[in-house]
Formats: sequence, structure tokens, C-alpha cells
Amino acid sequence: MGRLVPAVTRSLDILELFLEGEGTLSAPEVTRKLQLPRTTVHELLTTLAARSYLVQIPDQPGRYRLGVRTYQLGSRYAEQLDLAAEGQQVAREVAETCDETVHVAVLEDTDVIYIAKVDSTHAVRMVSAAGRRLPAHCTSVGKMLLASLPGDQLESRLRGREFTAMTPASITDPAELLAALTGIRERGVAVEHQESNPDVSCVAAPVRDRSGRVVAALSISVPMIRWSEEREGELAGLAVKGAADLSVRLGHRGA
Repeated sequence: MGRLVPAVTRSLDILELFLEGEGTLSAPEVTRKLQLPRTTVHELLTTLAARSYLVQIPDQPGRYRLGVRTYQLGSRYAEQLDLAAEGQQVAREVAETCDETVHVAVLEDTDVIYIAKVDSTHAVRMVSAAGRRLPAHCTSVGKMLLASLPGDQLESRLRGREFTAMTPASITDPAELLAALTGIRERGVAVEHQESNPDVSCVAAPVRDRSGRVVAALSISVPMIRWSEEREGELAGLAVKGAADLSVRLGHRGA
């Protein structure tokens, strides 16, 4: 492994100060926060400004904000993101932790499409495949995605729909579904008990892009022989963490 270059490290430290919510920074503030010599800070700020990574604020001499080059780099990174590929990687990491089947899915109208999947190594496990389409109201990922829609969009998608059952436990009553979605919205996780498969329960959490919009959901599916109330709580925490990790990969910075 090569040696880290101190000047580059310090330059990046300066840029990362803006991730903390600071809209502008002055040289004295950078000096204080990073505990660097004033001369070093001045030279680094001058260099970053010369390369358009920072911009001096015209009406506030000595204060800087992020420059256009940082936006260009961020946009280029976003263009190269592949939700399915990133989702597959995170799903693999989550599956390695819990040894259960992990899915990432997106919403299309009132169905969900699974775009990534990693299987459990257990002999008894959920049988599914990436690319499969299921009614959203019967799945934890689907209910999570429906619950994340703005009210007008949710109403538009559900208006006049017939909610067919996949199992005896599937929700088919619109009022019951709306009540379930309200609870999911409040909790931040969705749980499905044998609603799409009589032998499986699932828990799901939302995945957000850099704008904060929910673009997918990550779920963990478990055969009923390994499901319990305690296990549900553990898996909910893992789903939330996995969804948050995938959100970070998509550029989301959190609350």
C-alpha cells in the first residue's frame, strides 16, 4: 500500500468540512476545526479555489463555499451508479450477516420488481428470482414502497384497483391496506406475515437516493420455521442498516 500524501489528505479534510452542514467557511474556522497552521490552510484554500473546488464569496472576503468542480464530480458519480449492481452488493453483505434471503425491489405501478437477490445458505429457504414481479400489497417491499409515496400518488395508483390475494393472509380490503401503510410510514419498516407465501415472513426498509426520495426497498425473507418475534426485531434492524448502506451508496446523506 502506498504512502498517504499529507497535502492531499488535508485538502480532502477541508472539503469534507462542508459535509457537516456548513454552507460557508473562513480560513480561521478551517484552522480551528482541523488544527492546522494558518499558512498551510491559506495555501490549501488558495489551491482549491484556483481549481474551482472552492469559491470565494464576493461579499464576504475570506469566506469560501463549494465550487462547481465538486458538483461536476458528484454528478459524474451519480451518472455511473447502477441501483441493481449496488443493491446486489449490499444484499450480499446483509445476507452474509443474517444468512437469510435478501431482496432489493423497485415499484412499478402497483407491482414490485425484484432487481437484486442473494439466497440464504440454509436448506430451507425462500425460492424466488431477480426480475420476478409481485403485487405490491402482498409483500413487505411493496408495502414499504407504497407507504413512501406522496398521498396523491398513492391515491392515484390504488384508485379502482382490485387487490387479489396470494395467500389467505393477503390484504385485500383497501381500508385495511391504507391503515397498514399508515403504520409502516410511522415505524419506518414494513413486515409481511405469510402474505405472498404461506411459508415465509419478511421485513423491509426504504432505500433513498441523493435527493432523499425512496427509490427501492430492501427486505429479508425468512421461512416460518426460523421466524419469531425476537428474530423479527433483529432482522428489522439489519434491514434498516442495509437499506441505509445502500442509500449512502446512492448519494443519500441522511437526515
